[in-house]
Amino acid sequence: MKKVLITGFDPFGKDQVNPALEAIKQINEKTFEHVKIVTEEIPTVFHESLKVAIKSIEVHQPDVVICIGQAGGRTQITPERVAINLDDARIPDNQQNQPIDEVIIPDGPVAYWSTLPIKRIVHNMKEAGIPSAVSNSAGTFVCNHLFYGVMNYLAKNAPTVRGGFIHIPFIPEQTIHNQAPSLSLDMIVKALEIAAITAANEGEDIREVGGTIC
Repeated sequence: MKKVLITGFDPFGKDQVNPALEAIKQINEKTFEHVKIVTEEIPTVFHESLKVAIKSIEVHQPDVVICIGQAGGRTQITPERVAINLDDARIPDNQQNQPIDEVIIPDGPVAYWSTLPIKRIVHNMKEAGIPSAVSNSAGTFVCNHLFYGVMNYLAKNAPTVRGGFIHIPFIPEQTIHNQAPSLSLDMIVKALEIAAITAANEGEDIREVGGTIC
């Protein structure tokens, strides 16, 4: 049986809830045919987030690692294509750290590609009626920091383990006082289950249009 580790951040900024954390609470220890999901709560803190994630990888020894983060304002579930070696925080993290124009790993490459089958994941989500698209920017906050750090760790210590990052929109209760788009928590949970099963069972990605003009 394949094991998929899915991480989710705690609330940050002015939000009292993080849909990533709420979603992983619902899928922890879920088992599907040939796939078991385990989860880990991650602090929205530079460097500490990576330490927690690496410890969880070492404990669970997963076949796939999928990190999940909130991207308020997006309308779709968005698997990320690339992580960049840069922290440039628009707001402080949950311990008031705010790195600006700092590399994450001083001797690391400029970027790491996701090793998840991101286009197949998007395709399968759409087939299930879930809005989804490939994203080409994970930002420069803790989400990208964790994504890059996890990919660096896997490249050096567990190159056969697939890894990547998926951003999710707000859930409805976060948009009561604004006009931001949202998706239901049930739909987000279903999307993450699809991502886990697809990443665990599909050997290669598909080749289809998933790019953007700008």
